[in-house]
Amino acid sequence: MLKKILTILGPTASGKTKVSLEIADILKGEIISADSRQIYRFMDIGTAKPSLEERKKVPHHLIDIVNPDEYFSAADYSIKAREAVKDVLGRGKEPIVVGGSGLYLRALFKGFFKGPGKDEKVRSKLKERAERFGVDSLYNDLEKKDPEAAKKIGPHNLVRIFRALEVYELTGKKISELQKKGEYPPEEYDFVKIGLELDREQLYQRIEQRVEQMIKAGLVDEVKSLKEKGYDLRFASLKTFGYKEIFQYQNGGISLEQAKEKIKLETRHYAKRQITWFKKEEGICWIDTEKENLRDQVLKMFEGAG
Repeated sequence: MLKKILTILGPTASGKTKVSLEIADILKGEIISADSRQIYRFMDIGTAKPSLEERKKVPHHLIDIVNPDEYFSAADYSIKAREAVKDVLGRGKEPIVVGGSGLYLRALFKGFFKGPGKDEKVRSKLKERAERFGVDSLYNDLEKKDPEAAKKIGPHNLVRIFRALEVYELTGKKISELQKKGEYPPEEYDFVKIGLELDREQLYQRIEQRVEQMIKAGLVDEVKSLKEKGYDLRFASLKTFGYKEIFQYQNGGISLEQAKEKIKLETRHYAKRQITWFKKEEGICWIDTEKENLRDQVLKMFEGAG
């Protein structure tokens, strides 16, 4: 029988952090983050990372592991998350996977195809082309070479466009085909997936409150600090809601009030995409975040699974 691993997932602002910390305290567990933005250093407020105090109380993995200008793929996450699960289990602790990044979670649950490693020469050529001719030229190239991948990736995800073209350049094969027949690792664990959901209007209210709190907590200064370190909108990590709008504000493009409203809107759109993704994921048991004794309900579901 496979070892059961508790996984708490759901859209942004659904309450994953709070309940996971409570459960980790009871199970003597450690949290493995499945958040594609919390992997980046120096991006704390805008990604709603657990506080340092919370991370001291409950050990967290896969937070603050790369700089904002570094490449980190879902395949990288799949490998590192599995290593973290093994490490936590090896020390007699209970791993608890927590997050809302659907692609990261799917990579952990099912593994990822073993593509070629990153090639700096190829990547350098692609970056040069993007700077000279624009991202559109790379996307148009991908549409010709691998239309299926291009459709999935879309014209704005520069990191994934780079990767798809890099794989094609190195192997002569489409990344979409390799992903279908790739070598996936054997199933090692039974991931018990518990999703947190709540009324859409309540979720949107929480998002609005969170954005207001982020501004009060110093998001503007955080973005200023990132700029001083040399990180800006050239990097995909910062072209995400919460950061791109504050960069626009600091560059004089919009007011702070407009930036806040744009962040709220973009975060709502992101939450909708997360919900759509998770509704297609198999085996998730959903529970209303507003239920009394949420922690106990999640534990009961976990213990009764399998």
